[in-house]
Amino acid sequence: MRARENLTPSAFHKISVFNEIVLEHFRAPHNAGDLPDASATVEVTNPVCGDVLRLAVRLEANRIAAARFKTQGCVAAIACSSILTDEIIGKAAPELQAITPRQISEALGNLPPATFHAAQLAADAVAALLKKIT
Repeated sequence: MRARENLTPSAFHKISVFNEIVLEHFRAPHNAGDLPDASATVEVTNPVCGDVLRLAVRLEANRIAAARFKTQGCVAAIACSSILTDEIIGKAAPELQAITPRQISEALGNLPPATFHAAQLAADAVAALLKKIT
């Protein structure tokens, strides 16, 4: 008998590879949706897992005044997209260059290794955005 077969259904659903920070960003993502007055929009895809992140930003005085995302992907991809928008609002292009996958993962309390690809997807969106706005 495997260990999970010994768990009650309610106990089994409480088990997760993700910490509470990741789950909070997944359950109630920040800045999700469209940004109709966007100055720039980019879309990046992870060809291995199929996650897709569309990031839209509005620039004012050379800073990101607003950011929205739409992500089709796993729990980690949605959480990374959410934290990414939190991280970039208020920043100018030179500050965006410092954003790394590791930083995104750490902001979420460190992603499990199997889901680190989601932080890379978010960093790829920043790189694509920088190409458009600089």
